[in-house]
Amino acid sequence: MFQIGGIIFVFATVFGGYVMAGGKFGVILHSLPYEATMILGAAIGALLISSTGTSLKATLGSAGKIMSGAKWKQQDYIDLLCLLFTLTKTMKSKGMIALEQHIDKPEESSIFKNYPRILKDHFATDFICDTIRMMTMSLEDPHQVETAMEKQLEKHHHEALTGANAFQSMADGLPALGIVAAVLGVIKTMGSITEPPEILGGMIGGALVGTFLGVFIAYGFVAPMATRIKAAVDEEGLFYHVIRDVLVAHLHGNAAQVSVEIGRGSVPSHFQPSFAELETALSAAPKA
Repeated sequence: MFQIGGIIFVFATVFGGYVMAGGKFGVILHSLPYEATMILGAAIGALLISSTGTSLKATLGSAGKIMSGAKWKQQDYIDLLCLLFTLTKTMKSKGMIALEQHIDKPEESSIFKNYPRILKDHFATDFICDTIRMMTMSLEDPHQVETAMEKQLEKHHHEALTGANAFQSMADGLPALGIVAAVLGVIKTMGSITEPPEILGGMIGGALVGTFLGVFIAYGFVAPMATRIKAAVDEEGLFYHVIRDVLVAHLHGNAAQVSVEIGRGSVPSHFQPSFAELETALSAAPKA
């Protein structure tokens, strides 16, 4: 995986260059436990101070995206387009009333149960069902529906970025916390000013380990983690944009095939099925 390779590469180049320059690990290893405890402990404490129970849970939950990335893959997009095709085709041929049983209890729906990964995502399922429910309440103005859907998407995306924002805030604070640890080391050194130069040199070197650790951890690891989480959340958001585009296209009076083709255009390029691939998938999709 690129992430594991990146971690190894960071360590190899930074410490490899240090050794090549004639640096010795003795001072770093001696000070590392104390400096790391102060810096990481303060960073975790600051995270707890700034978090609520909900945001902390979201932050810990989003950490998995560092390795796994976005959860939606090509087959998920194909399944979504097939699901939306079935729903819009049913609305066209049988009317809104035919979908009431499916949107009221999607977990029992013969349509939704064909796509368990989508059904498991509560926001995707609710987003589809709530929008269709609005349509059954005679809200059929495409612009009003699109505005309402945009507001839901913005709120969900803002909440989904909680973890990325928390990691970025931690990355921003770590260099300053490294300075705090270094200053404490200097204070300790000043208390031993009568010691010989070789001892003072080691103590000052140990103090500077704090500054090094704060910057190294912030920009070598935590900031890239925040970027990785944000990229995954942004990509996952495109999945819900497909839902918006297909349902709004349906409200504009397009046929189910055309609405789904418009939605296909919102699929990320590296996952986007070709016209022929989607045609084949739609032909094989379970009927309502």
